[in-house]
Amino acid sequence: MFVPSTAESLKGTVEMGQSAKHIIFTGRVQGVGFRFTAFNIANRYHLTGLVRNLSNGAVEMIAQGHADDIDNCIRDIKKSFAGYVKETQIEEIPPDPQYKDFKITF
Repeated sequence: MFVPSTAESLKGTVEMGQSAKHIIFTGRVQGVGFRFTAFNIANRYHLTGLVRNLSNGAVEMIAQGHADDIDNCIRDIKKSFAGYVKETQIEEIPPDPQYKDFKITF
């Protein structure tokens, strides 16, 4: 009887070497095209996850992919909205296979 190794059992769900981050952007980040820009930047880096407005005026983002790509994406978003982003909270989270692409959600 064949029993797949951990790496083999994860294949097709979460790519090996992937990481994930939960990011909260605060400041003037709603009503300024933030989600659309974050979506485009995340897709440029081939990330999966989501970006959405929160009821408290912040924007939440979950980004999955290679760690360098996630970091570069966050850097590019912050650079694009340098006068708008007041604070960025970043937390490492486990990758989640439910994210197949990157979406703007509501």
